[in-house]
Amino acid sequence: MRRCNADLSNQEIDVQKLLLPMIGILAATLACGCNGAKSPAAVATDVAAARQQAATEVTDARKDAAKNIDSAGSNANDVGAKSEYDVAVAQADGDHSVAIQQCLALVGEAQKSCKERADAGYDQAKTHANVTRLSKIQ
Repeated sequence: MRRCNADLSNQEIDVQKLLLPMIGILAATLACGCNGAKSPAAVATDVAAARQQAATEVTDARKDAAKNIDSAGSNANDVGAKSEYDVAVAQADGDHSVAIQQCLALVGEAQKSCKERADAGYDQAKTHANVTRLSKIQ
């Protein structure tokens, strides 16, 4: 019985000796791949698709806003403010998606910095939309 436990322990140790370097290689590969640049053609295609999607979403938000305002009745001011907010957020979402796609043309620290600027711009646009909405409600 003891010999079986000793063999099992040796097998476990052998697996650990192989597993740890494999995990390290996998982690290094993933880390390098996260900030890798896309080809210019792929970026152009993705940016165009993001712009088209953004335009569609903003158009849909505007249509919804118009419907909501038409049926608002006595709440027209609140509904109008909320609708304008929804359109502004749809625009911010689209701008953010386009900016992120453009960042994918960069590598390493430049890509990370680009994404951080895109995220900051997105947060700022959403905050501005919310402040505008709140100012129109009051």
